[in-house]
Amino acid sequence: MIIVKAEKEDLQKILDLQYLAYQSEAMLFDNQDIPPLKQTLTDVEDEYQIGLILKALDENNVIIGSVRAFCNNGTVYIGKLMVHPSKQGQGIGTQLLLEMEKQYPKQRYELFTSTRSEKNIALYKKLGYKIFDNKQVTEELRFVYMEKV
Repeated sequence: MIIVKAEKEDLQKILDLQYLAYQSEAMLFDNQDIPPLKQTLTDVEDEYQIGLILKALDENNVIIGSVRAFCNNGTVYIGKLMVHPSKQGQGIGTQLLLEMEKQYPKQRYELFTSTRSEKNIALYKKLGYKIFDNKQVTEELRFVYMEKV
């Protein structure tokens, strides 16, 4: 596996992977109406313009993971960390996150996830992220915000 910067022509494949990878999040809420499943190609293209998107490729050059980030006032906002469901639990998400941190060295890193996403929270804690805030988004959805300084 290698991790490289995504190109504009990769964005549809990354969005397709996002729709697949975020099904597990949707199942946590028994609701397909979550932001990652509603995002459009135009939305991803906008994120591509303002930040960095990395992709993880398998030995056949198939995209099996991705992560996005942008920097604003000394904070790197990391989002949409995803790995193909058949490849989860193999350290790909960890490698993607660590590679994104290398792209923006010596910064404050911030990300968020659902309080129900216990695997995500455990991964982020293992990599040195600490909870600093949480917010109720809807009656069922609460986000936990984590940082690494």
